[in-house]
Amino acid sequence: MPVTQKQYEKNKLVNHYLVEEHQHGMRLDQFIQIYLSSFSRQKIKKKIDAGEITIIGRPGKIRPSSRIQNKDMISMIIHRTTHEDEWWNGKKLEIEEVPPIIFEDDNLLVIDKPPFMATHPTGRHVFNCATIYFETIHKRTIHSIHRLDRETSGTLLLAKSPKTAQIMTDHFEKGLVRKCYFFISKIDNTKYDGKKVFEVNDRLSPKGDGLERVIIISHPENSSLGKKAQTHFEIMYVENDYAIGLAFPRTGRQHQIRVHAALRGLPLVGDKLYLGNYPLFQRFKDNLATPEDHELMEIPRHALHSIGLSLPYENKIEHFIGHIPQDLKEWIQDKLTISVVELEKKIKARVDDYFSETD
Repeated sequence: MPVTQKQYEKNKLVNHYLVEEHQHGMRLDQFIQIYLSSFSRQKIKKKIDAGEITIIGRPGKIRPSSRIQNKDMISMIIHRTTHEDEWWNGKKLEIEEVPPIIFEDDNLLVIDKPPFMATHPTGRHVFNCATIYFETIHKRTIHSIHRLDRETSGTLLLAKSPKTAQIMTDHFEKGLVRKCYFFISKIDNTKYDGKKVFEVNDRLSPKGDGLERVIIISHPENSSLGKKAQTHFEIMYVENDYAIGLAFPRTGRQHQIRVHAALRGLPLVGDKLYLGNYPLFQRFKDNLATPEDHELMEIPRHALHSIGLSLPYENKIEHFIGHIPQDLKEWIQDKLTISVVELEKKIKARVDDYFSETD
């Protein structure tokens, strides 16, 4: 059985796990390893010794080797650590932790995910997660249907029941979901050919194993390497060395839009991997970025935002469309002469047209 109860606070998460019959007699540390696969056995041992993992109602000293029994309730505390903070120019960023709701009913949640909010908990990021945020409100499990990278903001679907999650997941797998992303690029004039509408079909794959899996590389469309990837791009506005556009991914590969844009000379503003490189990405991750790194990136995260989704829901096609996020609005107002209000109207009209074409 998964977590039976979660108590989430700003800097602490308490999970309760119910021991099932087939787990009777298992060591406590082995039981916890099932749910914390990214934690080492030594780290779990330290949490048990520190009293952060306990068997509720059992007296005496709780040890890693303690044997659990059917229907035992295991309590585990996870404290927030500094590695979940985000830094920019030596200062900790104030992260938006309240996601605006685009749509909600008894079965489905559609939110405008803020940048740096994770879709669901991972090994390094347990706090400021979309699923956990809404679980604390609704007091029930919230299911992630798809995901956005932490730095990518925008339209995100969450389900309130396993049935809705399965239905929505099937829509994604069957290609019934249409997606549109807003982006800001820094133009590389040695690669960008000036086209305002174009397709990119380069295949994509991780660069290697281990740490290098975070880097996605491309292969020619007719190559046997990598996986098929297709993105349609439309450039909406160009000024000086910057381009603002919409990306319509036909497939859903990791980093697809970022890599395809960079291949055509339009790396995203703030993209630490594809405007920068892996060493620069690692420096930001370790809070060791130089002034030159910050100057190149310009903003704390890559300028990519899921502006809308169109998909079947309740026997009709629903269009869920958000807004340009505040941080990217501020960058546009600071760097460019275009009116953000007029830009948003133009983008919304194009997204509406695109989604209507698929009805």
